[in-house]
Amino acid sequence: MHFSIPETEVRSGENGSTYVAFNIHVNSVLHCQVRYSQLLGLHQQIKKEYGNNVVPAFPPKKIFTLTPAEVEQRREQLEKYMQAVRQDPMLGASEMFNSFLRKAQQETQQIPTEEVPLEIYLSKRQKVTVNILTSDQTEDVLEAVASKLDLPDDLAGYFSLFLVREGVDGGLTFVRKLQDFELPYVSVTSLRSSEFYIALRKSYWDTAYDSDVMDNRVGLNLLYTQTVSDIERGWILVNKDQHRQLKSLQEKGSKKEFIRLCQTLKYFGYIQFDPCVTDFPEKGCHAIVSAGNNELNFQVKLPNEQMKEGSFKVTRMRCWRVTSSQVPVANGTASTSPCSSAKCEVKLELAFEYLMSKDRLQWVTITSPQAIMMSICLQSMVDELMVKKSGGSIKKMLRKRPNGSLHRSESLQAVKSPPLLVRHGTAQGFD
Repeated sequence: MHFSIPETEVRSGENGSTYVAFNIHVNSVLHCQVRYSQLLGLHQQIKKEYGNNVVPAFPPKKIFTLTPAEVEQRREQLEKYMQAVRQDPMLGASEMFNSFLRKAQQETQQIPTEEVPLEIYLSKRQKVTVNILTSDQTEDVLEAVASKLDLPDDLAGYFSLFLVREGVDGGLTFVRKLQDFELPYVSVTSLRSSEFYIALRKSYWDTAYDSDVMDNRVGLNLLYTQTVSDIERGWILVNKDQHRQLKSLQEKGSKKEFIRLCQTLKYFGYIQFDPCVTDFPEKGCHAIVSAGNNELNFQVKLPNEQMKEGSFKVTRMRCWRVTSSQVPVANGTASTSPCSSAKCEVKLELAFEYLMSKDRLQWVTITSPQAIMMSICLQSMVDELMVKKSGGSIKKMLRKRPNGSLHRSESLQAVKSPPLLVRHGTAQGFD
């Protein structure tokens, strides 16, 4: 997740006094609004729990009322502080940090704690309603969904909750995987749009784990429903002969055989992102990027209208980073005016350094509102590969690890090299 504090607001306090509120955004969407004193309290708690040597620097108190320039300086300092805490593997995954964010989110949206129904979508046509508390965190909601579906506890960790937006054309945009520092009901309700909803989807990449899921009746139905939905939206490529075979298996009710046939099809288990822009193989190319099979797949439209396809294996990425910037917009077009005098939008980029061939590394950049979602996909692929390489348990990784521990690829700095780097070959399909 990418944390930022792009703006401040002057709010009215008690007895007619005013104070500066800092708007904390997650993935460019407002998560909560906090005062300096609240963040200072969090900092003091963290320092007491973990010691001075662990916590990042915190902007000092000021005796006098801040000038506009000082407010801006404090905003920048607090933003760096939040990013530093989030990037730290211990602090960013701590219950202290996550509970602070959940409480601040609920207070900002002014949603009282009460029992409410929440719809969770399994596909476009299927959904389940669970009764939860508005203050329930992501893991609580996932457990409620698993219980309602009668999905065993040891399989619940194979799935995650995602915030999804449905377009006017019926297309789906996966906005983000819901984290344990947020309250799903508050997150989706605060967007105040019927376009957004929460969906359940498998959260692993290696299709070998499908067998574990399919051994259970509920798991089989969930995986089957997801696969059918992916085919319908065009995420899995199916030719006429394969379509006939799949239809025959559907009519027979042979769900396992249906899934096993789909496992042989192109892009099975991939997440497809919205159209974006990349600088590879040429600057300004429009592309469709998909994540799956431990790679990012590019379907690129070159400036000469020629189509080209290729893939970038996560094992050949030395590092990656996500960056954000404020881009002025005036009357729907880019503006040269500063953000202080014009409406701004956030520009997100995912850049990764890739081993194109022996001893030749090259940066590839993707400009997309879903850059952070792409980064999270890359990180989870690396996590899964490392667990498999060490002989660890995928069940333990999925179930025991806090959702908030995905920290390595979310900073404005490059990610450390994963120990899986391949030293030979070229980018597939782009030779």
